[in-house]
Amino acid sequence: MSDMSDPHKPGLARNLPLIGIALVALIGAFTLRDYLSFQTLADNRESLLAYRDANYGSTVIIFVLAYALVVAFSLPGAAVMTLTGGFLFATFPGALFNMTAATLGAIGIFMAARWGLGEKLSEKMDSSDGTVKKIKDGIDENQWSMLFLMRLVPVVPFFVANLVLALVGVSVQRFAITTFLGIIPGAVVFTSVGAGLGEVFDRGETPNLGIIFEPQIILPILGLCVLAALPIMLKAVRGKKGL
Repeated sequence: MSDMSDPHKPGLARNLPLIGIALVALIGAFTLRDYLSFQTLADNRESLLAYRDANYGSTVIIFVLAYALVVAFSLPGAAVMTLTGGFLFATFPGALFNMTAATLGAIGIFMAARWGLGEKLSEKMDSSDGTVKKIKDGIDENQWSMLFLMRLVPVVPFFVANLVLALVGVSVQRFAITTFLGIIPGAVVFTSVGAGLGEVFDRGETPNLGIIFEPQIILPILGLCVLAALPIMLKAVRGKKGL
């Protein structure tokens, strides 16, 4: 009787967490957009500050869990959550809370993708030949540098990077470390913007998220990118010399 069992069931069971995340993300995109917004934060800022002052510890826990869920389920409002962290807890420890929450959420979607598809796909890539194998080997040889670059320069959307890294077989420990450390520059910048939201709201304005592109901010971040890419470039140069 066991031989007659549906061979697709194990695969479906493995993919249930990822399917659940996709469904929640789809529903959230249509139902939460108006709630996780700057206007909602502005309208409720007094009550949020009052609750924080009366229940600081529980506010931290609730905030970190809520932010982690937003990231894990790819819900709209991650930018608002980051600014909220600064608004409620100042640049520090707000940046630390934001980084912790974002990393926990990223690990959640990473594990869901890895459990469902990542291990099988990684094994197939390892056993394949040609271009696919070369791409996989290139990522494996430069994992630390590649992971830091993906976080420092978010050319690839955050949730897409989480999925891709799971599918190519990156270890959980390496993923967590590079995510937490790689998002430090952006987290500090946007958390500091959030720390000044009170004055922004008083003026009836919206926060300037384009501040990260100002020279005094973007240039140091680009410098970090060069440092992260340096091992890759050195390996490429040595490889050409070896040829």
